[in-house]
Amino acid sequence: MGIKEMDAFEVSRRFKVDGKVLACERYGTGHINHTYKVVTSTDAWYILQKVNTFVFRDYKNLMRNIVNVTKHLAKKAKNQREVLTLIDTVDGQDYLITEDQEVWRLYDFVKDSVCYDQATTPEIFAASATAFGQFQNLLADFPAEDLAETIPNFHHTVRRYEALDRAIEYNYQNRIETVRPEIEFALSIRPFASTLIDLLEAGKLPLRVTHNDTKLNNVLFDKVTNAGVCVIDLDTVMPGLVVNDFGDSIRFGAVRASENEKDLSKIFLDRTYYEAYTNTFIDTTRSKLTDLEIRMLPVGAKMMTLESGIRFLTDYLNGDTYFQTHYPDQNLDRCRTQFKYVRDMDANWDFMNEVVEKAKGKS
Repeated sequence: MGIKEMDAFEVSRRFKVDGKVLACERYGTGHINHTYKVVTSTDAWYILQKVNTFVFRDYKNLMRNIVNVTKHLAKKAKNQREVLTLIDTVDGQDYLITEDQEVWRLYDFVKDSVCYDQATTPEIFAASATAFGQFQNLLADFPAEDLAETIPNFHHTVRRYEALDRAIEYNYQNRIETVRPEIEFALSIRPFASTLIDLLEAGKLPLRVTHNDTKLNNVLFDKVTNAGVCVIDLDTVMPGLVVNDFGDSIRFGAVRASENEKDLSKIFLDRTYYEAYTNTFIDTTRSKLTDLEIRMLPVGAKMMTLESGIRFLTDYLNGDTYFQTHYPDQNLDRCRTQFKYVRDMDANWDFMNEVVEKAKGKS
């Protein structure tokens, strides 16, 4: 057992676990928080996490958001497996702050579940739509204004463009000449960036509790049935727009190639996956969402894809200071896949809206 695992082992004993802690080992593939699986003498399983306070500096409000949201979900969920459950410290606190100012939390482990990095069938993708849709339904009556905005302007696409403006102006890494086509495309589509913000500010789209990171691997699936069981990774739960949550799922899951794909001919909207997710999401949430929210779902998909491309391009110009990269120009590759995906959505725009209208019309 390495020193980090030993530290985690000792930390796990400072929570109200069932039984005596027997094992504490690194778990999962997350890159932000350090995650461990804890097993006790009564065969109770837990997920222990050390919160990355460099990324999540406002950890107090982050944890307050998670506590309030999970308590609300627990009151309404049909069974415990549908909700992440925080375990108190031995001192009765929701999370632990160590003597070294490290922040740790402990969750019940959702047993007999699996996590996928990519959907291998439209049915699995649709099951994630059920999970995220139910998450939205259960939080529909939670006042979004009661949550802190722990990452200000996280999905404010107009502000993302302003950051790109600064990156272009300063050109710290002298990379402007290598991305002229990408900059021209980004600027050509800039008027679209304010579409959802304008509707929000006009009071036409409601502010809701949103997950803000609705990738497939933030859903746990039942090991036997592949049904979506539980939405996880609640660090970015904040006030936001439900169309952006929908959109990020489509951005991530309805394209069948890697975000780093160099062959842009492989980047396109998979109509079968898009239709499966959209039909299921609308069927799950139709009683909670407004008519305009449903009609704006394709806009959310295009917006989140555009915003991701803008962010990758900005980081590339700034010298790759935000997103983790594993090879030179990875952020540029990421930017190009997102921009190609935006163009392909434009080519499929009538189809995307027809799917929504057809699903919306079903009783």
